[in-house]
Amino acid sequence: MADRHVLGISGGKDSAALAVFVRQAHPELDVEYFFTDTGKELPEVYEFLGRLEGFLGKPILRLNPRRDFDFWLREYGHFLPSAQTRWCTKQLKLKPFEQWIRPMLTSGEKVTSYVAIRSDEEFREGYVSKSENLSVRLPFRESGIDKRGVMDILESSGVGLPKYYDWRSRSGCTFCFFQQKIEWVRLRDRHPEAFEEAKQLEKNALDHGSPFTWSHGEPLTDLEKPARVIQIVSDHERRRQRDLGARPVNPLRPVDRVEDIDEIYGEDEGGGACLVCHK
Repeated sequence: MADRHVLGISGGKDSAALAVFVRQAHPELDVEYFFTDTGKELPEVYEFLGRLEGFLGKPILRLNPRRDFDFWLREYGHFLPSAQTRWCTKQLKLKPFEQWIRPMLTSGEKVTSYVAIRSDEEFREGYVSKSENLSVRLPFRESGIDKRGVMDILESSGVGLPKYYDWRSRSGCTFCFFQQKIEWVRLRDRHPEAFEEAKQLEKNALDHGSPFTWSHGEPLTDLEKPARVIQIVSDHERRRQRDLGARPVNPLRPVDRVEDIDEIYGEDEGGGACLVCHK
Protein backbone atom coordinates (compact mmCIF):
# COMPACT_ATOMS: atom_id res chain seq x y z
CA MET A 1 0.00 0.00 0.00
CA ALA A 2 1.51 3.32 -1.10
CA ASP A 3 2.42 5.93 1.47
CA ARG A 4 0.45 9.19 1.42
CA HIS A 5 2.04 12.64 1.66
CA VAL A 6 -0.11 15.62 2.71
CA LEU A 7 0.73 19.30 3.08
CA GLY A 8 -1.65 21.89 4.49
CA ILE A 9 -1.84 25.33 2.89
CA SER A 10 -3.05 28.15 5.13
CA GLY A 11 -2.94 30.93 2.56
CA GLY A 12 0.15 32.35 4.26
CA LYS A 13 3.73 32.65 3.07
CA ASP A 14 5.35 29.82 5.05
CA SER A 15 3.09 26.95 3.98
CA ALA A 16 3.13 28.22 0.37
CA ALA A 17 6.92 28.30 0.40
CA LEU A 18 6.97 24.79 1.88
CA ALA A 19 4.77 23.51 -0.94
CA VAL A 20 7.18 25.04 -3.47
CA PHE A 21 10.21 23.67 -1.61
CA VAL A 22 8.89 20.11 -1.34
CA ARG A 23 7.86 20.08 -4.99
CA GLN A 24 11.32 21.24 -6.06
CA ALA A 25 13.34 19.13 -3.62
CA HIS A 26 11.24 15.97 -3.89
CA PRO A 27 9.54 15.85 -7.31
CA GLU A 28 9.15 12.09 -6.90
CA LEU A 29 6.58 12.56 -4.13
CA ASP A 30 2.89 12.69 -4.99
CA VAL A 31 1.97 15.32 -2.42
CA GLU A 32 -1.69 16.02 -1.68
CA TYR A 33 -2.14 19.71 -0.91
CA PHE A 34 -5.15 20.81 1.12
CA PHE A 35 -6.70 24.01 2.40
CA THR A 36 -9.24 24.04 5.22
CA ASP A 37 -11.78 26.73 4.42
CA THR A 38 -13.54 28.49 7.32
CA GLY A 39 -15.89 30.25 4.90
CA LYS A 40 -14.66 33.56 6.31
CA GLU A 41 -11.44 33.94 4.35
CA LEU A 42 -10.20 37.11 2.65
CA PRO A 43 -10.68 37.32 -1.14
CA GLU A 44 -6.90 37.71 -1.42
CA VAL A 45 -6.46 34.24 0.07
CA TYR A 46 -8.43 32.57 -2.72
CA GLU A 47 -6.52 34.54 -5.35
CA PHE A 48 -3.23 33.38 -3.85
CA LEU A 49 -4.37 29.75 -3.73
CA GLY A 50 -5.11 29.92 -7.44
CA ARG A 51 -1.65 31.36 -8.14
CA LEU A 52 -0.01 28.64 -6.06
CA GLU A 53 -2.00 25.93 -7.86
CA GLY A 54 -0.61 27.25 -11.13
CA PHE A 55 2.93 26.69 -9.91
CA LEU A 56 2.27 23.29 -8.34
CA GLY A 57 0.48 22.06 -11.42
CA LYS A 58 -2.26 20.40 -9.42
CA PRO A 59 -5.32 21.51 -7.44
CA ILE A 60 -5.29 22.26 -3.74
CA LEU A 61 -8.06 20.22 -2.15
CA ARG A 62 -10.58 22.33 -0.23
CA LEU A 63 -11.61 20.76 3.05
CA ASN A 64 -14.91 22.28 4.12
CA PRO A 65 -16.06 21.74 7.70
CA ARG A 66 -19.33 19.85 8.10
CA ARG A 67 -20.55 22.78 10.17
CA ASP A 68 -19.65 26.37 9.28
CA PHE A 69 -18.49 29.30 11.42
CA ASP A 70 -22.03 30.53 12.06
CA PHE A 71 -23.11 27.08 13.28
CA TRP A 72 -20.28 26.84 15.79
CA LEU A 73 -20.82 30.43 16.93
CA ARG A 74 -24.35 29.38 17.97
CA GLU A 75 -23.05 26.18 19.57
CA TYR A 76 -20.67 28.20 21.72
CA GLY A 77 -23.44 30.47 22.95
CA HIS A 78 -22.59 33.24 20.47
CA PHE A 79 -19.28 33.78 22.28
CA LEU A 80 -16.56 34.90 19.88
CA PRO A 81 -13.45 32.74 19.53
CA SER A 82 -10.52 34.19 21.43
CA ALA A 83 -6.97 33.44 22.51
CA GLN A 84 -8.49 31.82 25.60
CA THR A 85 -11.10 29.78 23.68
CA ARG A 86 -9.87 28.95 20.19
CA TRP A 87 -12.90 26.98 19.10
CA CYS A 88 -12.44 28.20 15.53
CA THR A 89 -9.11 26.39 15.21
CA LYS A 90 -10.49 23.22 16.74
CA GLN A 91 -13.78 23.06 14.86
CA LEU A 92 -12.92 24.67 11.53
CA LYS A 93 -9.29 23.64 11.01
CA LEU A 94 -8.20 20.62 13.04
CA LYS A 95 -11.35 18.51 12.93
CA PRO A 96 -11.81 18.70 9.15
CA PHE A 97 -8.18 17.63 8.71
CA GLU A 98 -8.59 14.73 11.13
CA GLN A 99 -11.84 13.65 9.46
CA TRP A 100 -10.12 13.71 6.06
CA ILE A 101 -7.15 11.55 7.00
CA ARG A 102 -9.03 9.17 9.34
CA PRO A 103 -10.08 6.76 6.54
CA MET A 104 -6.48 6.68 5.32
CA LEU A 105 -5.14 5.80 8.74
CA THR A 106 -7.82 3.23 9.62
CA SER A 107 -7.21 1.45 6.31
CA GLY A 108 -3.58 1.02 7.29
CA GLU A 109 -2.04 3.64 5.03
CA LYS A 110 1.04 5.48 6.25
CA VAL A 111 0.56 9.25 6.09
CA THR A 112 3.32 11.85 6.30
CA SER A 113 2.20 15.41 7.03
CA TYR A 114 4.57 18.27 6.16
CA VAL A 115 4.39 21.35 8.39
CA ALA A 116 5.93 24.78 7.68
CA ILE A 117 7.79 25.46 10.92
CA ARG A 118 10.97 27.37 10.09
CA SER A 119 14.44 26.82 11.53
CA ASP A 120 14.22 30.16 13.37
CA GLU A 121 11.05 29.11 15.19
CA GLU A 122 12.47 26.88 17.89
CA PHE A 123 9.56 27.72 20.18
CA ARG A 124 6.96 26.21 17.82
CA GLU A 125 5.72 22.66 17.83
CA GLY A 126 4.02 20.80 15.00
CA TYR A 127 0.77 18.89 14.99
CA VAL A 128 1.00 16.06 17.53
CA SER A 129 0.12 12.78 15.85
CA LYS A 130 -2.55 10.64 17.50
CA SER A 131 -1.87 7.64 15.28
CA GLU A 132 1.17 5.49 14.73
CA ASN A 133 0.37 5.62 11.00
CA LEU A 134 0.70 9.42 10.91
CA SER A 135 4.13 11.04 11.03
CA VAL A 136 4.92 14.75 10.96
CA ARG A 137 7.92 16.23 9.17
CA LEU A 138 9.35 19.75 9.41
CA PRO A 139 11.41 20.20 6.21
CA PHE A 140 12.34 23.83 6.90
CA ARG A 141 13.75 22.98 10.31
CA GLU A 142 15.53 19.93 8.87
CA SER A 143 17.09 22.03 6.09
CA GLY A 144 17.87 25.14 8.14
CA ILE A 145 15.46 27.41 6.25
CA ASP A 146 14.53 30.58 8.13
CA LYS A 147 12.19 33.49 7.39
CA ARG A 148 14.53 35.04 4.83
CA GLY A 149 14.84 31.64 3.17
CA VAL A 150 11.07 31.44 2.89
CA MET A 151 10.99 34.82 1.18
CA ASP A 152 13.74 33.74 -1.21
CA ILE A 153 11.80 30.59 -2.17
CA LEU A 154 8.64 32.54 -2.98
CA GLU A 155 10.49 35.25 -4.89
CA SER A 156 12.68 32.90 -6.96
CA SER A 157 9.74 30.64 -7.85
CA GLY A 158 7.66 33.53 -9.11
CA VAL A 159 4.80 32.70 -6.75
CA GLY A 160 5.44 35.79 -4.68
CA LEU A 161 3.46 36.88 -1.65
CA PRO A 162 -0.28 36.99 -1.02
CA LYS A 163 -1.64 40.46 -1.79
CA TYR A 164 -3.02 40.88 1.72
CA TYR A 165 0.55 41.28 2.97
CA ASP A 166 0.32 44.79 1.55
CA TRP A 167 -1.79 45.67 4.58
CA ARG A 168 -1.89 42.69 6.90
CA SER A 169 0.73 40.56 8.64
CA ARG A 170 -1.20 37.32 8.88
CA SER A 171 -3.36 34.88 7.00
CA GLY A 172 -6.34 32.97 8.29
CA CYS A 173 -9.88 34.08 8.93
CA THR A 174 -10.99 37.59 8.04
CA PHE A 175 -12.05 38.10 11.66
CA CYS A 176 -8.93 36.66 13.28
CA PHE A 177 -8.80 37.92 16.86
CA PHE A 178 -4.99 37.97 16.68
CA GLN A 179 -5.08 40.91 14.28
CA GLN A 180 -3.31 44.05 15.37
CA LYS A 181 -5.53 47.07 15.89
CA ILE A 182 -3.97 48.71 12.85
CA GLU A 183 -5.08 45.68 10.83
CA TRP A 184 -8.68 46.09 11.94
CA VAL A 185 -8.45 49.68 10.73
CA ARG A 186 -7.08 48.49 7.41
CA LEU A 187 -9.75 45.79 7.13
CA ARG A 188 -12.37 48.52 7.46
CA ASP A 189 -10.68 50.44 4.65
CA ARG A 190 -10.04 47.47 2.32
CA HIS A 191 -13.10 45.32 3.01
CA PRO A 192 -15.75 47.51 4.67
CA GLU A 193 -18.46 44.85 4.26
CA ALA A 194 -16.34 42.32 6.20
CA PHE A 195 -15.68 44.90 8.92
CA GLU A 196 -19.41 45.56 9.23
CA GLU A 197 -20.10 41.84 9.52
CA ALA A 198 -17.46 41.60 12.26
CA LYS A 199 -19.17 44.45 14.11
CA GLN A 200 -22.52 42.68 13.93
CA LEU A 201 -21.04 39.40 15.17
CA GLU A 202 -19.37 41.25 18.02
CA LYS A 203 -22.55 43.09 19.01
CA ASN A 204 -24.50 39.83 19.00
CA ALA A 205 -21.82 38.18 21.14
CA LEU A 206 -21.83 41.01 23.67
CA ASP A 207 -25.63 40.92 23.80
CA HIS A 208 -25.34 37.23 24.74
CA GLY A 209 -22.87 37.99 27.52
CA SER A 210 -19.60 37.23 25.76
CA PRO A 211 -16.62 38.60 27.74
CA PHE A 212 -14.54 38.93 24.58
CA THR A 213 -14.42 41.45 21.77
CA TRP A 214 -12.53 40.88 18.51
CA SER A 215 -9.80 43.31 19.47
CA HIS A 216 -8.55 42.89 23.02
CA GLY A 217 -10.29 45.27 25.41
CA GLU A 218 -11.91 47.42 22.73
CA PRO A 219 -15.10 46.89 20.68
CA LEU A 220 -14.90 47.67 16.99
CA THR A 221 -17.48 50.45 17.39
CA ASP A 222 -14.93 52.30 19.54
CA LEU A 223 -11.93 51.30 17.46
CA GLU A 224 -13.41 52.82 14.28
CA LYS A 225 -14.09 56.28 15.75
CA PRO A 226 -12.13 58.90 13.76
CA ALA A 227 -10.02 60.13 16.67
CA ARG A 228 -9.21 56.57 17.71
CA VAL A 229 -8.25 55.61 14.15
CA ILE A 230 -5.82 58.54 13.99
CA GLN A 231 -4.30 57.44 17.30
CA ILE A 232 -3.95 53.81 16.19
CA VAL A 233 -2.28 54.78 12.92
CA SER A 234 0.06 57.21 14.68
CA ASP A 235 1.00 54.72 17.43
CA HIS A 236 1.63 51.96 14.90
CA GLU A 237 3.88 54.12 12.75
CA ARG A 238 5.87 55.26 15.78
CA ARG A 239 6.40 51.68 16.95
CA ARG A 240 7.26 50.55 13.42
CA GLN A 241 9.93 53.22 13.04
CA ARG A 242 11.36 52.36 16.44
CA ASP A 243 11.48 48.70 15.51
CA LEU A 244 13.16 49.36 12.17
CA GLY A 245 15.73 51.57 13.85
CA ALA A 246 16.63 48.79 16.27
CA ARG A 247 17.28 46.22 13.53
CA PRO A 248 20.90 45.74 12.43
CA VAL A 249 21.60 46.89 8.89
CA ASN A 250 22.75 44.17 6.50
CA PRO A 251 23.46 45.51 2.99
CA LEU A 252 23.28 41.99 1.58
CA ARG A 253 19.81 41.40 2.96
CA PRO A 254 17.39 44.32 2.86
CA VAL A 255 14.80 44.73 5.56
CA ASP A 256 12.04 42.15 5.13
CA ARG A 257 8.91 43.55 3.51
CA VAL A 258 6.66 41.47 5.73
CA GLU A 259 6.24 41.76 9.46
CA ASP A 260 6.37 38.33 11.03
CA ILE A 261 3.31 37.02 12.84
CA ASP A 262 5.08 37.27 16.20
CA GLU A 263 6.61 40.70 15.69
CA ILE A 264 3.70 42.25 17.54
CA TYR A 265 3.85 45.77 18.90
CA GLY A 266 2.50 46.10 22.42
CA GLU A 267 0.71 43.76 24.81
CA ASP A 268 -2.71 44.68 23.45
CA GLU A 269 -1.87 43.56 19.94
CA GLY A 270 -2.39 39.82 20.28
CA GLY A 271 0.50 37.52 19.49
CA GLY A 272 0.97 33.77 19.49
CA ALA A 273 -1.46 33.17 16.65
CA CYS A 274 -2.66 29.69 15.74
CA LEU A 275 -0.07 27.64 13.89
CA VAL A 276 -2.74 25.85 11.85
CA CYS A 277 -4.25 29.11 10.60
CA HIS A 278 -1.41 31.45 9.79
CA LYS A 279 1.51 29.37 8.54
